[in-house]
Amino acid sequence: MGRAFEYRKATKLKRWGHMAKTFTRIGKQISIAVKAGGPEPENNPTLRAIIANAKRENMPKDNIERAIKNALGKDQSEYKEVNYEGYGPHGVAIFVETLTDNTTRTVGDVRSVFNKFSGNLGTQGSLSFLFDHKCVFTFKKKDDVDMDELILDLIDYGVEDEFDEDEEAGEITIYGDPKSFGDIQKHLENEGYEVTGAEFTRIPNDLKDVTPEQREVIDKMVEKLEDFDDVQTVYTNMKPEEE
Repeated sequence: MGRAFEYRKATKLKRWGHMAKTFTRIGKQISIAVKAGGPEPENNPTLRAIIANAKRENMPKDNIERAIKNALGKDQSEYKEVNYEGYGPHGVAIFVETLTDNTTRTVGDVRSVFNKFSGNLGTQGSLSFLFDHKCVFTFKKKDDVDMDELILDLIDYGVEDEFDEDEEAGEITIYGDPKSFGDIQKHLENEGYEVTGAEFTRIPNDLKDVTPEQREVIDKMVEKLEDFDDVQTVYTNMKPEEE
């Protein structure tokens, strides 16, 4: 298994928080996708991928359809993606992804948490060198698939040559260049693979060791950030806790 999967596996249980927050996050993503590419999943690959994620998170069909309908409303607020980066306690890097319709509110909320934990909120892009931005696809494995051949085909799209196989679920997870998200998705679908999850992630390339006490403080800070509805995902370069 590659570094990407090992880090994601070690941290994913703490990634999304409560289910209600997950549905709010997905609803905002649906709104952006619909406004950018229309409400029909068959004609909107980004929306199609988000719906796959929604189903994976057990989001009810009615909630998904309502989010699409709401996105078409003329009075809907325009969400935009804004990232916030800085250092928390003990020199741990923290990267916060948000979807917001009010940047003044969002930056105030994020800054308040950094201040509360004696952190330092930096300028946008200041910590991008510490995190590798990747797209992640999970799909059902076909019985007759030659994974070496499939990966060889996908390497042209920036897909890594290492992948993870979940034998129990019968699924494969691959990582690739975010700029090739649409092309990777199209290739998998054209080849007849059922995509069950598609998302973007950030993987720290320089993990920082922390003590149990320091980890507890950072975890509390992350939880405070995740409490805000505008916050989508919080990444840190804190070394995952060993099981």
